Amino acid sequence: MNTPVPITDAADPRVADYVRLTDVHLRRSLEAEHGLFIAEGEKVIRRAIAAGYPVRSLLVADDKLATIADVAAKCPAPLYVLPAAAVEELTGYRVHRGALASMRRLPLPVLADVLEAARRVVVLEDIVDHANVGAVFRCAAAMGFDAVLLSPRCADPLYRRAVKVSMGAVFSVPFSRAADWRGAVESLKQHGFRVLAMTPDPRATPIGEVAASAKLAVLIGSEGDGLSARWMAEADQRVRIPMSGGVDSLNVAAAAAIACYVLAAP
Repeated sequence: MNTPVPITDAADPRVADYVRLTDVHLRRSLEAEHGLFIAEGEKVIRRAIAAGYPVRSLLVADDKLATIADVAAKCPAPLYVLPAAAVEELTGYRVHRGALASMRRLPLPVLADVLEAARRVVVLEDIVDHANVGAVFRCAAAMGFDAVLLSPRCADPLYRRAVKVSMGAVFSVPFSRAADWRGAVESLKQHGFRVLAMTPDPRATPIGEVAASAKLAVLIGSEGDGLSARWMAEADQRVRIPMSGGVDSLNVAAAAAIACYVLAAP
C-alpha cells in the first residue's frame, strides 16, 4: 500500500483540495483555479482512474482505510488518513463512503470530434442542478448514447454531486460544451443529426412515433423554463412523452431516461 500519511488537523494545507465540499460557490472557484475535481467512493474513484484522470491525492477516514487499500497500492499520489470527525470538519458533511480523491481535470474534447464519432447525443440547455446532470449522464450511459453536449450555463458534470449521482458515468460518456450556444443546433445538423426538442406541449409528436434515423440529438431544457424559444424553433421536430393522470411533465432526469430508452440506436 501507498504509505498512509496521518493528519489530525482539518486546516492542514495538504488537504486543502477537500475543503468545504458542500459550498458550491467556493468549489466552483477553487476547482476551476486548480483544475481539479473530487471523486467520492471507492467505485467512482476506480472509474475515474480507469478513464485516465490523474490522481492528485487520496483522502480516507481512518475507519475506512480498507475500502481504498488496493487502489492506494497502485497509486503514487499521497494517501491522507484523518479521523472521521476531522474529515467531516474539513468537507462539511459526513462522508459515508469513507474515501475521496482529488483528481486532475483533462481538457474537454473538441465539440466537432465528439459529434463526428456519435450516433446518439443528449443536449442539455441550462440544467443547473448537479444531481440532474449526473442522472442524465447515467441514463445516457445505460442506454448506449454516445455523448452529452452542454450549453455554456449547464452545471459542471465533474462537480462532486454530479459525479456521485452519475455513479461515474461522467467518465465513460464523452461530453463537451457548446461555446457558440446560438449555433449549437445548426452545428448538430451539419454533423448529420436529426434534432428533436423535448416539450410537454400536447401538440408535439409522441416520442414513440419518431421516425428512425441514423443520427439523433435530443434537446432537453430546464424544468422551470424548458428549452429556449430559439432552440425549440431550430429543432427538426418537437416531441413529447404522453402522460395521464393530470401530470403534464416529468423531472428532467426521468424525462431523459425515457427519451434515451425510446430513442436508443437499434
